[in-house]
Amino acid sequence: MAYRDEKLHEEKVFKDPVHRYIHVRDRVIWDLIGTPEFQRLRRIKQLGTTYLTFHGAEHSRFNHSLGVYEIVRRIIENFRDQPFWDDDERLLCLCAALLHDLGHGPFSHSFEKVFDLDHEDFTRAIILGDTKVNEILRRVDENFPQDVADVIHKTYSNKLVVSLISSQIDADRMDYLQRDAYFTGVSYGHFDMERILRVMRPMEDQMVIKESGMHAVEDYIMSRYQMYWQVYFHPVTRSAEVILSKILHRAKELYIANEYEFKLKPTHFESFFLKEVSLEDYLKLDENVVIYYFHIWKEEEDAILSDLCRRFVDRDLFKYVEFDPGNQYKELIDLKECFNEAGVDPTYYLEVDSSSDLPYDFYRPGEEEERLPIHLQLPTGELKELSRQSDIVESISGKKRTDHKLYFAKDLIEQLPEESDIKKRIYEILKG
Repeated sequence: MAYRDEKLHEEKVFKDPVHRYIHVRDRVIWDLIGTPEFQRLRRIKQLGTTYLTFHGAEHSRFNHSLGVYEIVRRIIENFRDQPFWDDDERLLCLCAALLHDLGHGPFSHSFEKVFDLDHEDFTRAIILGDTKVNEILRRVDENFPQDVADVIHKTYSNKLVVSLISSQIDADRMDYLQRDAYFTGVSYGHFDMERILRVMRPMEDQMVIKESGMHAVEDYIMSRYQMYWQVYFHPVTRSAEVILSKILHRAKELYIANEYEFKLKPTHFESFFLKEVSLEDYLKLDENVVIYYFHIWKEEEDAILSDLCRRFVDRDLFKYVEFDPGNQYKELIDLKECFNEAGVDPTYYLEVDSSSDLPYDFYRPGEEEERLPIHLQLPTGELKELSRQSDIVESISGKKRTDHKLYFAKDLIEQLPEESDIKKRIYEILKG
């Protein structure tokens, strides 16, 4: 029997709090799960610094990746024998679902911003490079690794396959909304996924939803909206991300200056500081390693690096106030001057952070981020874009919401003498 078609002697299952069980029968999938590159995802949290806000949010990219695989597996079971579905694409879909987050680094997006990296580039590098994952995928077919990478990169020729992993209602979002809601303990991310899976239908270039399932999709979109503003953009989580970014920037600055000698040479970070990151270096760095360095750096001679690491490890985070950098840019300049006069470095103890989200949109030609719409299939077979049928979705379509906050080390300001003019001026500005 060809490796592509090989089944396990007995079905393997993972007990899962969201989907109850995750089922694996394909030898290829089982082998991929066992690779070092996939097991590394156990050491990357799904929600980065959110565990400092919601203490249950300790789940990993490993959990999520298995969940996305399971949802795609179930979608494909429902698609069998339906028009437009080619069952030869089955294994490709399952592998792409399983491996879609393979390139995430420690603390994901915060880490990427500091070092100007893109996890999607590393996902591609792991799949196509000298790795165990690549070795297994090549056993299926010499071109199979490229096909998997193309699906994840959204360049694969069959757009229906791509839409299962990347669209406005895909397996990725359906898993992380429910999983993140479960582990954070909030109620916002729950929706009727069973109903959505039952009313999904394959079309030539994307999956569509039967019109009878419209209300389940409305619920899904509103769940996503609430999760972004109540969980993903939570200001305490953002405060932790600000400090995390400041730590990495400070460590990089000290290393590049060549004048500072670390007590423990930051071996795992050197290629990142020098912008010479190899795939091997990238795979060696996970959140356990990063937190270990933060503990070590708490004892460093550099007061700023030491203090920032202490804040992160001990959860002594920055405070925040509402702040609009567009209209308050003069106040921001004044604040930076006041911080400097007070002996508090604004580069590391003052930061404006903005969060924005577009919960749903449809195709608008010429825009930077053109989004493929969710289509409803009417009883006649005609397709209608979701917001044309749903008043709820129409009311939020294309509406981008943005939130700005100013984060600062309030304790350092409070330590200034009560009679200090600088202290009074800082609080005047902060109170607006």
